[in-house]
Amino acid sequence: MANEFAGAVKQLVADKGISEDLILKTIEMALVAAYKKKFGTASNAETVIDEENHLVKIYSKKEIVEKVEDPVFEISLEEAKRLVAGAELKDELLIEVKPEDFGRIAAQTAKQVVRQRLKEIEKDVVYNEFKQREGEMIVGYFQRERNGTIFVNLGKTEGIMPRSQQSPREHYRVGDRIKALLLEVRKDTKGPQIVLSRAHPGFVKKIFELEVPEIADGTITIENIVRDPGYRTKVAVHSPRDEIDPVGACVGLKGVRIQAIVGELEGEKIDILKWDPDIKRYISNAMNPVKISRIFLVDESTKEAIIVVSESQLSIAIGRQGQNIRLVSKLVGWKLDVITEKEFEQSEYAEYARKAADELFGGEESEVVTLRDIPGLKAETVDILEGAGMQEIEDVISMKQEDLVELEGMTKEMAQEFLHTISENIEIVEEEMIKSDESVTESSEDEEEKYYECPNCGARIDESMQQCASCGVELVFQEEEEEGEEKENAMEEGDEQEE
Repeated sequence: MANEFAGAVKQLVADKGISEDLILKTIEMALVAAYKKKFGTASNAETVIDEENHLVKIYSKKEIVEKVEDPVFEISLEEAKRLVAGAELKDELLIEVKPEDFGRIAAQTAKQVVRQRLKEIEKDVVYNEFKQREGEMIVGYFQRERNGTIFVNLGKTEGIMPRSQQSPREHYRVGDRIKALLLEVRKDTKGPQIVLSRAHPGFVKKIFELEVPEIADGTITIENIVRDPGYRTKVAVHSPRDEIDPVGACVGLKGVRIQAIVGELEGEKIDILKWDPDIKRYISNAMNPVKISRIFLVDESTKEAIIVVSESQLSIAIGRQGQNIRLVSKLVGWKLDVITEKEFEQSEYAEYARKAADELFGGEESEVVTLRDIPGLKAETVDILEGAGMQEIEDVISMKQEDLVELEGMTKEMAQEFLHTISENIEIVEEEMIKSDESVTESSEDEEEKYYECPNCGARIDESMQQCASCGVELVFQEEEEEGEEKENAMEEGDEQEE
């Protein structure tokens, strides 16, 4: 009997995943309930758990008396001596009560207590196990669908995926493998309710962590993700290390990584862009490939801005049913409005922008010469530059970020902010020094510098640059190569004419 009991306990531990200690305590509660049902009280019942043999025993504590008036609490001296030699009056005995002594009704009560308690424990075990896995990726199998809700077999229990957490692109059949985000675990009268999602932005983040090792190890961080599930997702990424291209790392060699992510999302379009602390550059990156004429910050306190584009770019900027501008607004956290250049010029903001520019530079009589004349520059940055012997704009106008960082006390962030403020407030006008007719000819033709726009961020670049100073993308200029080919073709044509 003892061996059978121990075997049953071990089987419960294996099947339900409940600890042996909890099972033995449950049996202890059941025996006490049965004792109370049989004798009407449990005040003199004592239980002992034998963990070594996986047993629970219950005893009835009785006092030895000459004449028994209450057989539940008392035992005669003669009967006590039959049980224990040397028993005396007023002693207390612990007399074991066997389960078969309880009777049918008491035994049934014990069984009900065990079943109910084990169900409660099983629910708690499942709840605690899945609760600590909230936010993780989980895999299950499609079981059934009812009223749009998908039920997923998770092994020990069942998860649900409401219609709101499903992608409209996806359809399942019984037995299909489903990978989803464990969104939430709630307690319910019927047991723990495990909510899964494939529409939440966190699901895309987990997919990126699986496919891009640099995100998993923290080299690249995902600053924000916004989704229109099944249609388009925008992901802003950033890396504190300058030598790493966060966008390129997420795309992967020949697009291998991004293709795997798109495949997992059943063809949903994904835009990966570079996060930037400067809101204007961040908005510009998020709107890429839309060509933006200007970004006007209406109110920084309420985070409202206007994006000005040409007439041909308006529909692209807004997107189908406003999807693009809606996602960009959610991504950057600003309320954005897109208008054309003509609409901007006719709006109140155009006049406000002109007045602000006049106030900024103080009209025609005021000239910005020294660093302290530039509005928006931090005093700490100016002090560092002046300490290095640079007081006028001409002293710093040609300096690059790496040159500034070498100055004592200058951080990378201070250098970036300084260069941004310079580019926003100072317009550089170059004057050509005409020394002779020869120098004029040479400078106007051979030495004239050509400037271009970065294809990634729109910043100003020239042919001497191998990398964009703003976004870090590598640059390749093919114009010289094409000119060389044209010259060779012209020479060949000339030779043919001479012949």
